[in-house]
Amino acid sequence: MSLIQEILTLDEKISARLALRDEKGPAHSLGAVIGHSCDSWYWLIGLALVWFFGRGTIRSTAILWALALGCLAVIVLGIKFLLRRPRPEGEWGSIYRVTDPHSFPSGHAARAMTIAFMGLGLGKPLWFCVLLVWAVLVGWSRVALRLHYFSDVLVGWLVGALSGILALRILPVILQRLLGIFPFLTWFIH
Repeated sequence: MSLIQEILTLDEKISARLALRDEKGPAHSLGAVIGHSCDSWYWLIGLALVWFFGRGTIRSTAILWALALGCLAVIVLGIKFLLRRPRPEGEWGSIYRVTDPHSFPSGHAARAMTIAFMGLGLGKPLWFCVLLVWAVLVGWSRVALRLHYFSDVLVGWLVGALSGILALRILPVILQRLLGIFPFLTWFIH
């Protein structure tokens, strides 16, 4: 057996151990709520509302977060369509299985970790800690509900952490340069 096959076999065993057995129990319901809490459309709608009703720096923060999540989605979908690893067998989560049949990496785990690291930009370490715990729970839920393998989540967390760190460093500079080139964009940000 090749090294890659051995890794995939171990990944399947770990994932099977983390998967919930009872699809009607309270742990399954909790996992579903935690997993859905990181659905991209919730976050994009929430950020749009924050931008629309917010003033000052909260608007620029919402735009920065939306840009980070948009860039992350492009990266994750690019990897998914390049590698095309099928999701684990399972019944739950048909919306994910139909709209995105590819498993590697976990977009939810990546998005949750990006959000956690973007929380560092808020200047409150407690926010980062809370969001980090939430990101770990989101990743757990994706494996527990049999939507991803464990390695999908691990790589998703890594991609998300790198994306969040880079977004905090690069996107503010890009926004400032865009404002210098297109001053009318100030209305969208402030």
